[in-house]
Amino acid sequence: MEKLDNQEVNGRKVISYGGAFIALLIGSGFATGQELMQYFAAYGYMGIVAIALVFILLTVLAIELIYAGYTQQFKNPNDVYTYFGGKIGGKFFDIFAVFFLFLSYTVMIAGASATAVEHYNAPSWLGGSLLAVVVMLVVILGLNKIVDVIGTIGPIIVLLTIIVGMITIFRNLDGFATAGQRLQEALDVGIMQVASSNFVLSAVSYVGFCLIWLAAFVSGIGKGANSIKEGNHGMVLGALGFSLACLIMTLAIFVSIDQVHDSQIPVLILAGEIHPWLATIFSFIIFAGIFTTAVPLLWNVVARFAEERTQKYTLLTVALGIIGAFIGLALDFSQLVNIVYVLNGYIGAVLMVIIIFRGIQRRIAK
Repeated sequence: MEKLDNQEVNGRKVISYGGAFIALLIGSGFATGQELMQYFAAYGYMGIVAIALVFILLTVLAIELIYAGYTQQFKNPNDVYTYFGGKIGGKFFDIFAVFFLFLSYTVMIAGASATAVEHYNAPSWLGGSLLAVVVMLVVILGLNKIVDVIGTIGPIIVLLTIIVGMITIFRNLDGFATAGQRLQEALDVGIMQVASSNFVLSAVSYVGFCLIWLAAFVSGIGKGANSIKEGNHGMVLGALGFSLACLIMTLAIFVSIDQVHDSQIPVLILAGEIHPWLATIFSFIIFAGIFTTAVPLLWNVVARFAEERTQKYTLLTVALGIIGAFIGLALDFSQLVNIVYVLNGYIGAVLMVIIIFRGIQRRIAK
């Protein structure tokens, strides 16, 4: 019990863990605004309720994952699926997670490509190729270095995203009066993708695909934390910061729905409305957001098959990084977000129910 009774909390570590949590979730879908438009803004004001539900579920799930990683000290990060799902269920989620995480990495490549094309009119292969090279180099360094790198970048991205969102909202306050009608018109003619049939299912699906991203990564953070309390504080901070950024940017997209409903990169449109130079600056922020998610996604897949600091780990990182880049460059970004995230979100929702149930069981047993 000595390990569980440890209450050591390092403030710098808490911020780093929270930043890494945020950075993992701010991928191409969030940073570009595409997933915020499909999962939240498309439901109007009910999208706000969906975001509140997302915050609650992400917090509860992250705390359970920290506990599992800290107490079990998993040798392989994907052992977390066996811990929660048992031998058969764990094997299913393990295989599924590897497949989905790799697909999600290809979505990051597609997002980088779409951003480079839309803002810089660059060749379609350039943005995704550059991202793949940088991601592979960082993944080779291992998990500890990944947490340090993306944990620093994550809060900066959130802060700048919130600033752009707040400015957009205050510049378009009169848009709240007509945004609902304009949103419905865009939905009626089918020029805007929607994640699910209602906002509750959308929130559950959103948390589901986030959970597949988070499970092994967060349990790995729990394994290295000084205490459960330290890990939990980091997760609450991360969930709160991420949810706040979601709320502000969703409202910004909602009041500007006329300008962004058919855009691949709606956040660039919003930044450009404020000032053209801001759009250029924000294009780099989007690339940074995509990078901070692509790195742990690729790491999760590689770490499933090889130990860090081995030749096999390095070779597998390069091979999978290149294959994923070719796939991402060949497919359409908005359709990838709608198909890959939504369908896999419901599988993640099943894992979500299992983790919450196991958490309730653990507390009753105590």
